[in-house]
Amino acid sequence: MSNVLAKFPQGFLWGGATAANQFEGGYREGGKGLSTADVMTGGTHTIPRRITPVLEEGTYYPSHEAIDFYHRYKEDIKLFAEMGFKVFRMSIAWSRIFPNGDDKEPNEEGLKFYDDVFAELKKYNIEPLVTISHYEAPFNLTKKYNGWADRRVIDFYVKYCETIFNRYKNVVKYWLTFNEINALTMPLGTFMAGAIMPEGNGEFTNAALNNDQIRFQALHHQFVASAKAVKLGHEINKDFKIGCMIAYMCTYPLTPNPEDVILAQNKDNLSNFLCSDVQVRGEYPGFAKRFFKENNINIVMEKDDEKILKEGCVDFYTFSYYMSFCVSADPNQEKIGGNLSLGLKNPYLKASDWGWQIDPKGLRWTLNNIYNRYRIPLMVVENGLGAVDTVEADGSINDDYRIDYLREHIKEMREAITDGVDLMGYTPWGCIDLVSASTGEMKKRYGFIYVDKDNEGKGTLDRKRKKSFYWYKKVIETNGEELE
Repeated sequence: MSNVLAKFPQGFLWGGATAANQFEGGYREGGKGLSTADVMTGGTHTIPRRITPVLEEGTYYPSHEAIDFYHRYKEDIKLFAEMGFKVFRMSIAWSRIFPNGDDKEPNEEGLKFYDDVFAELKKYNIEPLVTISHYEAPFNLTKKYNGWADRRVIDFYVKYCETIFNRYKNVVKYWLTFNEINALTMPLGTFMAGAIMPEGNGEFTNAALNNDQIRFQALHHQFVASAKAVKLGHEINKDFKIGCMIAYMCTYPLTPNPEDVILAQNKDNLSNFLCSDVQVRGEYPGFAKRFFKENNINIVMEKDDEKILKEGCVDFYTFSYYMSFCVSADPNQEKIGGNLSLGLKNPYLKASDWGWQIDPKGLRWTLNNIYNRYRIPLMVVENGLGAVDTVEADGSINDDYRIDYLREHIKEMREAITDGVDLMGYTPWGCIDLVSASTGEMKKRYGFIYVDKDNEGKGTLDRKRKKSFYWYKKVIETNGEELE
């Protein structure tokens, strides 16, 4: 098929994506309470982050300052506007609004901060896309209730949603209920996504709670909370568009062996479609029921839960896409790492410095796979290349590798649009350098904007435009026509 046909639609939402816990900072300012992210130490690709229920003197916690958007939001939003952003994906820090999660009244100073951020975005006609909960539940909910393992947290979340929906109903149109909600289908999501205190030695990568019963029950509570939020949001403002957000794990069979093909299908179902079937279709799919039965998982539901799920279906589907991987029935194949996942190495693909395999065509396959199932608008809200950037003697940062990665993925999005996919927008991850969620490091950079800070938290925090900044500006200006 000729590329001539492929064009991005008018009004396509070009922008960038961030999360409060990875770039906001100001962790104790303006009345903010401690979040789960605030008790995670720094780490690296080889040294795991630790979860410390009591903050340790002299230990580095990356989220405490992050890149200090809290004090520099005007400067940063001005840079986003210079690139031409139509949309900016950000999250509201729950513990900035309800410091303990179960407070009776919201924190006015926290609400006022986001008033100011949204006013600044409006000044440049940038549409906010707000993730309501992005890996930063108030830590008090972990200590007091063991996070989402406790059904009472649903009501705290809905109260938080009601507060921000009412406060920002005239300035925010697009909302996402939970970031990468399917993280709870994996042990690694226990603390980060579920705010559930894990067992073990406190190391983030080892401390996962491999208790399917607790994780899937917590996930059910998040499904109910999400559905209630969707319904409530539509009542508060009928023009709200409220979406789900999935960490899409594109999975191929390693060989044509039918066992590998079935394995890949099962992985796609359980890792990706279990959560979105509940959020888009409003009910648990048959394969989930089989999985629960075969693994002795008993989801405890209250009598109205199924009705709530049906009434709270999302308006659009968003997802992160970084890479693909393979699965095989052969236990001896070489494994690779990735975003929340571990799969097998694909011999046809190259990998990033962090071992994440680069597969632009997998994004086209993914877009078609999702759209053919749901037929609702889609949005790619995370995609990008984490890499080490070098500042040259003249101050320039020539990140051609990042441009190459993004260019090839944008081309495949264009192909998917030509295939008939209804794609709303694209917000590459970490449009400004920020703290890595999995490792807590700054060295792994994604941004179009360089931030002078290192893995130890040292640096001026000065912002600097990379080569990719100017390239992406041109992409937006030409609505995806000019990619070279």
